[in-house]
Amino acid sequence: MNHSFLINDRIYLRAVEPEDIEIMYEMENDPAMWDISSFTVPYSRYVLRQYIEGSQSDMFADKQLRLMIVQRCDNRTLGTIDITDFVPLHSRGAIGIAIHTEFRQEGYATDALTLLCDYAFNFLLIHQLYAHVAMDNESSLKLFTSCGFVQCGVIKDWLLTSEGFKDAVLMQRISQRENRR
Repeated sequence: MNHSFLINDRIYLRAVEPEDIEIMYEMENDPAMWDISSFTVPYSRYVLRQYIEGSQSDMFADKQLRLMIVQRCDNRTLGTIDITDFVPLHSRGAIGIAIHTEFRQEGYATDALTLLCDYAFNFLLIHQLYAHVAMDNESSLKLFTSCGFVQCGVIKDWLLTSEGFKDAVLMQRISQRENRR
């Protein structure tokens, strides 16, 4: 049976291309995203170009994977989805997702997260994925829950925002495959 990863009827996920610099520049430098990330300064186009050129497009080498979320009907880039902080020894990585403002609340994040989980668990054979979600970010909590993630803890004062420190919910999804060890 031929299983197509990273594509469904509405979107596909693809590797980052040099042409993605402008959309990455716009999204990475959106101050509204800084509260939920580890960004401390804006990214320059130069730094983003170096990131793209330096990536081996191999999660096991780079310890991360960034994919662009693209609408199938017109090849328009909707956002990004990442596995970061990948630890091969423990076979786990953190999930990050960003959808451009004009495409939010249309189900694209759910599509992208579903595709990425399928790829990570059934092709890359990763054991678990996790995310830190601000406790008051109801749409992200709903997204991860709808894709099979479960809340497994609360981390106090985890995120510093313009409103002060916020607690984060640790969301986790473990592969349903047999434990390999």
